[in-house]
Amino acid sequence: MKKAFIKLHISIILAGFTGIFGKLITLNEGLLAWYRIALAGLLLLIILSITRKLQAISLRQAGPLALAGFFIGMHWIFFYGSIKYANISVGVVCFSLTGFFTAIVAPLINKQKFSWSELSLSLLTLAGIILIFSFDTRYRLGIFLGFISSLLASLFTISNERLARKHPSETVLVYSMLGGAVSLIPVLVIYCYWFPSISLIPSFQDLGYLMILVVFCTVLLYLLQTQVLRQLSAFTVNLSLNLEPVYTIILAILLYEEDRELSPAFYTGLGLIMLSVLLQMLLVIRANKKARKQVMNEQLE
Repeated sequence: MKKAFIKLHISIILAGFTGIFGKLITLNEGLLAWYRIALAGLLLLIILSITRKLQAISLRQAGPLALAGFFIGMHWIFFYGSIKYANISVGVVCFSLTGFFTAIVAPLINKQKFSWSELSLSLLTLAGIILIFSFDTRYRLGIFLGFISSLLASLFTISNERLARKHPSETVLVYSMLGGAVSLIPVLVIYCYWFPSISLIPSFQDLGYLMILVVFCTVLLYLLQTQVLRQLSAFTVNLSLNLEPVYTIILAILLYEEDRELSPAFYTGLGLIMLSVLLQMLLVIRANKKARKQVMNEQLE
């Protein structure tokens, strides 16, 4: 369990850089999301082919994997849209709603009972976000896009949790990314028609940023998260990812001086979000200790 939390925290640190790259890369959000998912899929395909770890799947199995890829691709479009129409801090704080949506959507999809503890912690996160944005309405469009982004992220993690139990993490990731790249093409065509870009091909500088984003903040990040989902629930992973804004906001302050745009209410709301993450981690650790004691007692009997 400790290793799972260590891997999860490493993935959160890597995730903290995604918002920064969203600001650095000049491509519009649609093209940025598509290049990210397509390059990640191709890189994984090459690596797994060379190492002979690529597993064949049936068309029936490909459907759910492609759907998961579609969810993450759409999440990136709205996430980067939130950053570009608002700022990095707004985009990553809206992402904190992923745990809230997971607490509501996961029981409906998995046909399970609602967890009152998960709902309570999610409402604490929601209260933090409301506190942040009730005092600042400058970024309404960015906030709206961020809300949709977090809903799509929750759908991806719920799908990924189920897939991780059936396939190796590398298999889940490569087919999800490739399937997502293909399924996003019709969306991208429509998107580029309504929101034309100056260039469809990334510049040399953008390509360099994209490769760093793909290798470290996509392939490595999601491999770690897929492995973690075998031991931790989708809700725990998504709620823990609420720590991502802390790292991203620190970077945004250092690189873009975004602290000039942030009010005391912002930091108070961020504190509530961090509190919800801490409480969830304590609940998970407590539940695992209780389960271990129960197993030990059964063995002694």
